[in-house]
Amino acid sequence: MSGEGPESIPTSADPRSKRPTKKRALTPVSEQAANLDALFAKPDQEIRFPTGGDKKPRLAAPPEIVTNVQGSSAGAGSGEFHVYKASRRRENERLRVMDEELKKEQEKQEFERKRAENESKDDEKTRKNREKREKKKAAKLRAIQADKSKSNTEVAKAAKSGGAGSGDGDGDGKKDGSDSGLQHISAVMAAAAETARAEASNGNGTPGSAQTPGIVIHDDD
Repeated sequence: MSGEGPESIPTSADPRSKRPTKKRALTPVSEQAANLDALFAKPDQEIRFPTGGDKKPRLAAPPEIVTNVQGSSAGAGSGEFHVYKASRRRENERLRVMDEELKKEQEKQEFERKRAENESKDDEKTRKNREKREKKKAAKLRAIQADKSKSNTEVAKAAKSGGAGSGDGDGDGKKDGSDSGLQHISAVMAAAAETARAEASNGNGTPGSAQTPGIVIHDDD
């Protein structure tokens, strides 16, 4: 203490003393608080974070030729034995690092080869599936066009036969012939519409699977 009495203070805290101030052991909380206070004291100061560095082990240089060492035949009690052991340890470490690098390089090449092979297989499979889809789509379009052309042909034939029937006879015969032609046309058009509805509602998606009803012929009694 710096003096006697109740007003006495520790010598380390006395401004007249040159003794350094005692520091208490920092707890994790107090240490973090001190670091934060130091950071906020200078907010404009640039903070530099340490980099992780290169995790790759550095390859030591090849050992130099030691001329004053006899070799492994040096005894354990001789002065050159520890030099030989250190040189051998460094050489073994260098060889181990070289083996590890070679193994990693081989594993990387094998991985790249397998990945390229898998990508080529996937591309080939995708190409085949795309060709199959295009063939099915083209066949479906051809079938729809064939059905449409067939329906148009049937409508034209029905209209032609109806016109010929209306030209035969006179009076009621003409009226009956025109009615018969109209019935033929309406029947063919209804059949074409039914075919289109069957193709649209077909679950398999294959055009022409539904049976197309034939032409309805009405007998005039």
